[in-house]
Amino acid sequence: MGLELPRPLRVLTPADLTTADPTSGMQRRLAFELPLLWSGQVETAPGLTSGWHHHDRNESSLYVVRGVLRLEFEGHEGYLDAVAGDYVHVPSYTVHRESNPGREPSLAVIARVGGGVPTVNVDEPPPPHGP
Repeated sequence: MGLELPRPLRVLTPADLTTADPTSGMQRRLAFELPLLWSGQVETAPGLTSGWHHHDRNESSLYVVRGVLRLEFEGHEGYLDAVAGDYVHVPSYTVHRESNPGREPSLAVIARVGGGVPTVNVDEPPPPHGP
């Protein structure tokens, strides 16, 4: 007699992913969503920059699979680049945007935990204050 699990293990293929949480300049695809977990991916075409946004009370983890993921965030002058093999942590409520300065589409796998609204699109923040 086998043990019955409350939620069976699932395997999701790229064909199972659905378009989700639109922000200009990027394509997010949802693998699955639970009350406290959002899982999916984001692809950004070369030369594109997303709109400004945050992820509510969710903590986000991104793993860059291919390309360059450039991040700008409120209160910081300049940017940070993540490349294939890098992990990125985006704290909850952090207003940011992503871009792709590379020559190939960037692709990152996303896990968000916290149960907030997955994506909140916002206006561009004011520039950081000088010293």
